[in-house]
Amino acid sequence: MATVVVGRASGLARTGRRSLKQRQRIAMTKRDLIHEIVKRYPRLSGADAEIAVNAVLDSMVDTLARGGRIEIRGFGSFVVKHRQAREGRNPKTGALIPVAAKRVPFFKAGKELKGRVNGKPASASARETNDG
Repeated sequence: MATVVVGRASGLARTGRRSLKQRQRIAMTKRDLIHEIVKRYPRLSGADAEIAVNAVLDSMVDTLARGGRIEIRGFGSFVVKHRQAREGRNPKTGALIPVAAKRVPFFKAGKELKGRVNGKPASASARETNDG
């Protein structure tokens, strides 16, 4: 559920010069997140960290399933967007097929997260958030 998908082994041509091993280092799984919590907070056991991560993710999923919004200051917000029913095409045959209406989760990164991803220090990102 918390896995970040970076690419597939068969997609080397599309991903540039990164090898499969390099792309795998970029991904962070739920297990990696639990391990990172245990590293930062040694007084927590692996089981306690797993319970905490599962509790946070479960409550986020429950909120989104009810159509709610999740906002984490400095990180971003999660919302549910509604996609209307439409007609799509079968790529193989070109035939029109109906696509049902659906709800999809959507994440919008906050200013501080965008700044940190672009190499700005946390304090500079926070100042920009407060200034503008």
